[in-house]
Amino acid sequence: MKLVTTENLEQMMRDAAKTSRLRTHLNIHEGPADPVQRLFVATRLNSYFRPHRHPQRSEFSIVIRGMYDVLLFDDQGVVTERVTVGPHANVLGFEIPMNTWHTWLPKRDESLFFEVKEGPYDPQTAAEYAPWSPEEGDPQVSRFVNALRKASVGISIV
Repeated sequence: MKLVTTENLEQMMRDAAKTSRLRTHLNIHEGPADPVQRLFVATRLNSYFRPHRHPQRSEFSIVIRGMYDVLLFDDQGVVTERVTVGPHANVLGFEIPMNTWHTWLPKRDESLFFEVKEGPYDPQTAAEYAPWSPEEGDPQVSRFVNALRKASVGISIV
């Protein structure tokens, strides 16, 4: 039996603070070939999830701690849906259909979610990044994230 302890999750938060992406994950599945990918993702407040989509699979997530805004977009970067998710929000979990542009915006430091996706995991095909979004590390990320934080449904973030 695999156990996920409070100490595991606390260590993830400490580790996330030390990474350039301000997040870390804990895989529950055995490896990339597993047909069901299950993982915890710990994030710090300014972690940037570049908008992306999964062309071949849906994604199911439950927020366990903290809070996120999850934004969905059309192909031109217009926000089509914005939902606040977390234990103190009206929504705890959600499923994003395959081929849907989306991003996560941590609203609280030390936020954590659990994610389930169909495997196997292939980094070459797992996600496609939105061409209208800056790459991680780009100087425009800060400006882009500020636009995401203010964006409402129907607004283009491009």
